[in-house]
Amino acid sequence: MSANTRTPLLEMREITKSFPGVRALDGVSFDLHAGELHALVGENGAGKSTLMKVLAGVYPHGSYGGDVVIDGQVRHFAGVRDSENAGVAVIFQELSLIKGLTIGENIFLGREPRTFGVIRWEELYSRAQRLLDELNLPLDPRTPVGHLGIGQQQLVEIAKALSQEARILVLDEPTAALTGSEVESLFRIIDGLRARGVGMIYISHKLDEVFRVSERITVLRDGRTVGTRPAGELDEARVISLMVGREVGDIFPEAEHERGEVVFEARGVTVEDPNVAGKLLVKDVSFKVRAGEVLGIAGLMGAGRSELLMGVFGAWPGRVAGEVYVEGQRVKVSRPSDAIRHGVGFVTEDRKRFGLVLDQTILNNMTLAGLRKLSGRFVTDVDAEAAAGERAKRELRVKANSVFTVVGTLSGGNQQKVVLAKWLLTNPRVLFLDEPTRGIDVGAKQEIFAQINRLAKEGLAIVLVSSELPEVLGLSDRVLVLHEGRATGEFRREEATPEAVMACATGHTRRAA
Repeated sequence: MSANTRTPLLEMREITKSFPGVRALDGVSFDLHAGELHALVGENGAGKSTLMKVLAGVYPHGSYGGDVVIDGQVRHFAGVRDSENAGVAVIFQELSLIKGLTIGENIFLGREPRTFGVIRWEELYSRAQRLLDELNLPLDPRTPVGHLGIGQQQLVEIAKALSQEARILVLDEPTAALTGSEVESLFRIIDGLRARGVGMIYISHKLDEVFRVSERITVLRDGRTVGTRPAGELDEARVISLMVGREVGDIFPEAEHERGEVVFEARGVTVEDPNVAGKLLVKDVSFKVRAGEVLGIAGLMGAGRSELLMGVFGAWPGRVAGEVYVEGQRVKVSRPSDAIRHGVGFVTEDRKRFGLVLDQTILNNMTLAGLRKLSGRFVTDVDAEAAAGERAKRELRVKANSVFTVVGTLSGGNQQKVVLAKWLLTNPRVLFLDEPTRGIDVGAKQEIFAQINRLAKEGLAIVLVSSELPEVLGLSDRVLVLHEGRATGEFRREEATPEAVMACATGHTRRAA
């Protein structure tokens, strides 16, 4: 029986939701059948997350228009717990784990097995271990979540949702920080849930995944439903066109970089795990980057890419050894302020945790790292600060009413542009970009790609880390590959084939740049 003839498990009918000055959803309708995976796609700001927050009870009944219908019955959720009790589990793109609690405590938070009010810890950890085993995640459920990388935290979020035995499961960018093997493990779990009759809503900017796993695709644009079609009737180019409202050409800009002298060099960098004495996450890695060059750093999750950049930037909490040279001069970098002073900027992987002050304005965030250069050492020049912020907002096409908009109200793509603007306003000699397009839609990605290409053309040295191999290959002049903390390969642009880079990422050694 086809999805179109089955009675829907879920219907969201003519949903409208407004915020001050903005209509986020304008009559959006969406349905889901038992055992179906229905993809929901659209640019950041299209309304996907808002729609899911209505379903999750984050926005309670009465704060939006339209109806949420489950099993033919209109449901009024006063809060998140009501939605969970109705069989809905949502894994939002921005993780909700409590870093100070263990994996097991996070999975069963608020639902701990108890006897007369006393938590049965052995049962809790035993059940958590079974869920982790399902995900092929070799972790001890007693490990504090704060000790995990973002990719592992994402899998813990999925385990948490599975523990609720939900009938409706929402996956918002579930593979954003996962390795290839972890993605395959997730897809196996999805197949098992589909067989059990669980209906899944899949939100992702990775359209190859969308077409691989979904039966139907619904496209949102500017808070409205553009259309719902069987996945077999669409292709990536058509979906992108529907998302952005225009035809999209080549994803990556043509790189025409004129490389100059070496601007930045790191020699013999070694980074130690702050939680395990003697365990090395980066082992004797060296690299250099020239003016006008994009150096891509590739590798699977756990290869040490982010740790390498954080160690060089002075932001790693553990012990770091090695030497740093800026324009041929050896410099001491013990903390981020040292790196900034020597002309190093760093767009971090986790923008909300390390890149932004969410309750502050766009302007305050943009000028946070470079205020001294903008205003002088002792007195803040408010006019100069505002002018610089307005100029950066315009150049990077940040969608907001003004630079005085609170940055936490922006979409993920626009938040990322604010982080990029913050570092560009420091006038850096070299810019580290760690997963610069994580959780960003197709249109915003193209804008970020164009900015990277423009900055390189203007002579900025750029070091790019990305889990998206096509992104590394499409933007980089050279590619350095890491495996388990060691450099296993280096390639010029014309030599960096996906097969060669992945061979080095899985442990084969080759150096040819």
